[in-house]
Amino acid sequence: MCTGKCARCIAVTLYPLAIISIICNIVLFFPAGEVKFAQDGHITDEVKYMGGIVGGGLMVLVPALHIHLTGKQGCCANRCGMFLSIAFAAVGVAGALYSLIVAALGLQNGPLCKVLVVWTTPFKDSTDYLTDSSLWGACTEPEDIVPFNIGLFSTLMVTSCLQLILCATQMINGLFGCLCGTCIDKEQPI
Repeated sequence: MCTGKCARCIAVTLYPLAIISIICNIVLFFPAGEVKFAQDGHITDEVKYMGGIVGGGLMVLVPALHIHLTGKQGCCANRCGMFLSIAFAAVGVAGALYSLIVAALGLQNGPLCKVLVVWTTPFKDSTDYLTDSSLWGACTEPEDIVPFNIGLFSTLMVTSCLQLILCATQMINGLFGCLCGTCIDKEQPI
């Protein structure tokens, strides 16, 4: 496969991953599907860092657009375009890393929830809650906040890992494209 086609494949794969990251982060703002927790400020801090919107979303989506254009004939499909795709892919790597770190912290610290009458993070710095669902009952409000947070932060971690791999691959692909050309078929004279 030539570097231009590889760039297009990477970009097309990055699009849904960026959208998934953005959606996951937005949904995290509404635990139990209610707005009142966000209005009252009872949202986990890692959600407010917007790793899925900024990191795994915008910082990956913008490079994906450029990487996609790099692979098209007649639009940046040259050595300079491939060189620029390395820089854009590096931005994507940074965004994916940011999203990965925020999601890992979200899982490590656990959700902000009401325990008896106090809002706290009862599982902070303890990962026992990830495997022992009997501990989840400590959170009385929002309803089912622990599996909600685990599911969405885990999804963010998986998507950001995939984004990281794809953007790093594009950096290598861009280097080959810059050195060797994009090998897009040109009309052969008869």
